[in-house]
Amino acid sequence: MDLFKKCQDYTLVDDYIEKGVYPYFHMLESRQDVEVIMEGKRRIMLGSNNYLGLTTHPEVVEAGIHAFEKYGSGCSGSRFLNGTLELHVELERRLAAFLHKEAVVTFSTGFQSNLGILSAILGRGDYVICDRENHASIYDGCRLSYAKMLRYRHNDMADLEEKLQSVPQEAGILIVTDGVFSMSGDIANLPEIVRLAKKYGARTMVDDAHGLGVLGEGGRGTASFFGLENEVDIYMGTFSKSLASLGGYMASSAQVANYVRHNSRPFIFSASITPPSCATALKALEILEKEPERVERLASLSRYAREGFCARGIKIRKAATDYPTPIVPLYTYTAENTLEQAKKLYEAGVYVNPVLPPATAPNECLLRTSYMATHTEALLDEAMDIVAACFTGHEKA
Repeated sequence: MDLFKKCQDYTLVDDYIEKGVYPYFHMLESRQDVEVIMEGKRRIMLGSNNYLGLTTHPEVVEAGIHAFEKYGSGCSGSRFLNGTLELHVELERRLAAFLHKEAVVTFSTGFQSNLGILSAILGRGDYVICDRENHASIYDGCRLSYAKMLRYRHNDMADLEEKLQSVPQEAGILIVTDGVFSMSGDIANLPEIVRLAKKYGARTMVDDAHGLGVLGEGGRGTASFFGLENEVDIYMGTFSKSLASLGGYMASSAQVANYVRHNSRPFIFSASITPPSCATALKALEILEKEPERVERLASLSRYAREGFCARGIKIRKAATDYPTPIVPLYTYTAENTLEQAKKLYEAGVYVNPVLPPATAPNECLLRTSYMATHTEALLDEAMDIVAACFTGHEKA
C-alpha cells in the first residue's frame, strides 16, 4: 500500500473549508495584543497565552532589538558546544532564583522541554503516571522515554493512588501533572499529589506552562500557590506565555539539572534559544519581579470574565478552586457546533480558540477563551456582549 494513502484519504480539512467553517491559520497583521488586526479586520483577542501582556512592552521589545544587534540572529549550535551565550547562563541563574530552585536548564521550545526532561529522567523499567488531561508534549516525552506510562482520571486522586499501588516496588516512579490545565483552566490537586508521592516513594513533576505568571507568590506558579515549592522535584515551563518570548525550562536540584544537561538528547542535539528570545524572556522576568501587581490584575480580570459570562446566561464550568485562572472554556459540545460558533464570533470581531478531538473528548468540544493583564473591563464587556449575542439559541446544557 502507498505510504501516502493516508494523506490522500484525509479529507476533513477540505470538508471544513467547503462548509466555510475551517478555523485555523488565521493571519495576524499586527502585534499580539488585546486587540489585533487579523485578515484585515479588528478582532478582540480572547485566544492568546500572553497572560501578562508583555509581548508589546517597550522594554521587552527593546531588549530583543539590543540582543539582535549585539549577538546576531542565532547561535548556530547547541548549548552543549558553541551555542551557550552569557544570556543563557544569566537567564537560568535569574529564573532559578525566582523559582527558589537550585538550577534551571533552558530548552529551545516548551514542547521540547517536556521531551528533553522526560526522555532523560525516565527509562525502561521506570513508571510515569500522568493525569489524562496533561499536555500532548508530556505524552510524547513519556513515549520517547520508554518508561511504562499509566494514566489516571483527571484530578482523581483515588485513581492516582490505585495506579501507584499497581507499580512494582523496585521501579522508579514519576508523577507528572499540568499545574494549570491548558484547556479547562483547572488547577491540579497538588497537595494530594505530593502526599501520595511521599507515601509511595515517587518523584513529582509539574508542567507550569500556564502557571508561571498566573499563580503563586509574585507569579511563581502552582507549587508556590499551594506552599509546596520544596516538595515538587521538577518544574517545567515555557517562555512563550507569561514571559512573552520563545523557549522553555526545567527547574530542579543541581544534581538533576546536571544529569539532564548531559543526557537529554533533545537538549544536546538542538540549537540553543536565539539571542533575542533569550533577552526578551529575561526582560519579561525582570518586569514580573518588579511588577507583581500584574499577576493580581490578571486574576481580577479573569474573575470579571467568569462573572460576566454567568451574568449573560452563558454556562461555564465551576473552577476547582476559588482562584480564577485566565483560561475560561465555553462548552460547545459537538465539533459542528464549535466550528459554527467560532466562525460567528470571528466574523463578529472576537477571536477564540476552537478545541476539538483529540484535545477534548468527542462530545466535550469547547471554545477556549483566555485573558491578559492588559485587557480592560470595557473591552471584556464588549467581547462578552458579542459572545452572548452569538450564543443566542445555543444549548447550554
